[in-house]
Amino acid sequence: QVQLVESGGGLVQAGGSLRLSCAASGRTFSNYAMGWFRQAPGKEREFVATISRSGANTYYTDSVKGRFTISRNNARNMAYLQMNSLSPEDTAVYYCAADNNPTGNSATSQGWRYDYWGQGTQVTVSS
Repeated sequence: QVQLVESGGGLVQAGGSLRLSCAASGRTFSNYAMGWFRQAPGKEREFVATISRSGANTYYTDSVKGRFTISRNNARNMAYLQMNSLSPEDTAVYYCAADNNPTGNSATSQGWRYDYWGQGTQVTVSS
């Protein structure tokens, strides 16, 4: 079992930046691939970014490529999502998630593959 707690959300103007953090406790953090997902009001949850167990591999949804950066610190049991050049379309609740059975050093965008989820943190971008 692993517990995930997100933080760092808030209200920011368009063009601004936020850094989300995900603190993990429980089992060995470096065994998990980590992902960030988001859900906007009235929309389905969508994949944002993922990072492999070692941090060597990262993947992003097209809409955030070049603006968002996912990272992790296995020594501190932390995952991060640096979000730059934010737009109102990025407004959503952001969730971090852990995949406890990744294939090798891969990471997946498929939400059903993730076993543990945080409670979410709200990101609101004003125009």
